[in-house]
Amino acid sequence: MIGVILIGFAAGMLAGLLGIGGGALFVPALALIVGLSQVDAQATSLLAIVPVALVGAWRQHRYGNVRLGDGMRIGLFAIPAALLGVVVVNAIPERITELLFAALLIYIAWTLARGALQELRGGDGRTLHHDDDDDTTRPA
Repeated sequence: MIGVILIGFAAGMLAGLLGIGGGALFVPALALIVGLSQVDAQATSLLAIVPVALVGAWRQHRYGNVRLGDGMRIGLFAIPAALLGVVVVNAIPERITELLFAALLIYIAWTLARGALQELRGGDGRTLHHDDDDDTTRPA
């Protein structure tokens, strides 16, 4: 029980801080700490992410950071894909699911790290500036 509470707190903090839905933390933690199977951890994570995402989006919206139309379109078009994904994950061996999840996390980590390192080095040699219109940093 304490493990589940700590997972929830950590995932909520990371969701608010980094914008992750929690799945990158929920799934491994539920599998490794709580002892759920990969599929059960993924399914439980989907339910757990709902309140985290709602609260995080609500707070970010108050800061003006949510692009409501884009978020709604992504969510709407993700529904049929989620339905298909549930069918597939229950039809393939669980070990394949574990490997696919691990590969996804490695790919995301590599992509983010590579982008951050390029930005620190100045990207393609251009300097970076802050764009006040959408609050992001872009090459000049």
